[in-house]
Amino acid sequence: MKNRELLMHEGTVKTIKGEDGDVIDCVDINKQPAFNHPLLKSHTIQMKTHVHSSGTESENNHNILFQSWHKNGECPEGTIPILRTPHSNRRRRSYPTVSQKRRANDFSAPPALVGGQYYGARATINVWNPATYQGEFSFAQIWVGSGEGDEANTMEVGWLVNNGENKTRLFTYWTRDDYRSTGCYNLVCPGFVQTTTQISLGAAVEPVSRYGAEQFEMIITITKDKSSGNWWLLMQDQFIGYWPGSIFTSLADCSTEINWGGEITNSEFAGHHTSTQMGSGHFPEESFGKACFFRKIGYVDESGNMRDPKDLQVYVTKPPCYDLRFAKYEGDGISFYFGGPGYSDKCP
Repeated sequence: MKNRELLMHEGTVKTIKGEDGDVIDCVDINKQPAFNHPLLKSHTIQMKTHVHSSGTESENNHNILFQSWHKNGECPEGTIPILRTPHSNRRRRSYPTVSQKRRANDFSAPPALVGGQYYGARATINVWNPATYQGEFSFAQIWVGSGEGDEANTMEVGWLVNNGENKTRLFTYWTRDDYRSTGCYNLVCPGFVQTTTQISLGAAVEPVSRYGAEQFEMIITITKDKSSGNWWLLMQDQFIGYWPGSIFTSLADCSTEINWGGEITNSEFAGHHTSTQMGSGHFPEESFGKACFFRKIGYVDESGNMRDPKDLQVYVTKPPCYDLRFAKYEGDGISFYFGGPGYSDKCP
């Protein structure tokens, strides 16, 4: 990607280039892409929320993630940092396409909580940089959804690795019609309203975990502010912004399904299962420091309290390629390891 291919965002007041090559525009908060959405033309930004951040505390402060663009500057108050992407890729091409996101030969390992009324979700997600190949992607994320078929609504957040890139990126996603024509990643299209100056959605995060070495985590929470109807996103106990309730249909009230786990795209480009890795690229039985994990997964109940999920439904599409195993560690709540290497003699 060449810098000359990148176009400055409308409303930019300052530009910062990270050491990793990411280019960040500090955009006037009132000129961010969200307000090009037809349902948000007269929207007033909610800078403060009545929801609290209980249950999102950063237990290991020395493991806090960082975005390298901060080394070269800060976005001023009244702006938000937006990652520049190539003009031709502004819709989705620098991230998985809709067809990639819903492709039948994706393989995921998500425990699911279904059938109730949920007002948010959380997880502490171990951060890695799995190998990816031939236009494929690897994700670790939370899905918060409602509705069925073409009416499926989702909010998604976590980390992903793009197409052989040696960077792990924070991402968000939303749709209100089962990925058909609405929604996008990060701030690529109107929808998500960002309020923080500190985090750039889509930008690389560092450091990442290494096999048998120090482990790094991101703490993610989605929670609904019932007074406004907005769904707030927190990372490491910091409010990032929100999805306005008005951009959704079935999610305008509450969620009826939450998933936590991993997903990859599998193009079978060599005539067999992909070697794109999920999680750390190692199976769950290798455990801490070697396998990727989710810990302290939870949901928000109608009263705004964080709860441990019960009666989780586990869905693993191809265990010889990627698998999942629950773990029991005191103080970590409901936790699990997941992932795997992909193609092998047992995963043809």
